[in-house]
Amino acid sequence: MLCVGMQLRRSASQKKDKSKMGRSRFTVINESPHFLTCTVVNWIPMFSDPNIVKLLLDSLMFLQNQQRLKLFAYVIMENHLHLLASAAELSKEIGNFKSFTARQIVDYLEEKKHVSLLKQLSFYKSEHKKDRNYQLWQEGSHPEMILSEKMFQAKLEYIHNNPVKRGYVDQPDHWRYSSARNYLGLEALLSLNGLEDGTQSVS
Repeated sequence: MLCVGMQLRRSASQKKDKSKMGRSRFTVINESPHFLTCTVVNWIPMFSDPNIVKLLLDSLMFLQNQQRLKLFAYVIMENHLHLLASAAELSKEIGNFKSFTARQIVDYLEEKKHVSLLKQLSFYKSEHKKDRNYQLWQEGSHPEMILSEKMFQAKLEYIHNNPVKRGYVDQPDHWRYSSARNYLGLEALLSLNGLEDGTQSVS
């Protein structure tokens, strides 16, 4: 198994230059983080609702607090999210995250009587999922193991620049639902246990 220890280099110039999003020194030791993508069925813009995004953030926070997931970076877009994360049983924990948040979001939609969205989740449900009325997430999370500092940095910049490339904001840290602000030492919606005391250590 692979593991990662990471020391962030945050110089004063980096904090001022927002194009330099938290450079890092990356050493492969034991358990490697992975780049993961979770997407809503048919790319439905489910996460345009801040209340639904909060359900995702709360779930990620819970997994971190339970020491079941080490989170290094994230971004939540309107219909998908990207994570840089590691865990002893990463596939299981991401599966748990998707199952739990799907139930929470469907309950919320039913409570708020969002009939149109519920109809879409029912319509795009895979035929083999006989045990449920709705499907929120597409199957799989397309995990890519991070094997080097260069790869980590590339994925980190891809995550943080996603809203910029979509034209939603001018700077990565202007997007509320991402870890770009964490890497600049600014107040953020979600803490990252992979960035405790400026050091990332997965074991």
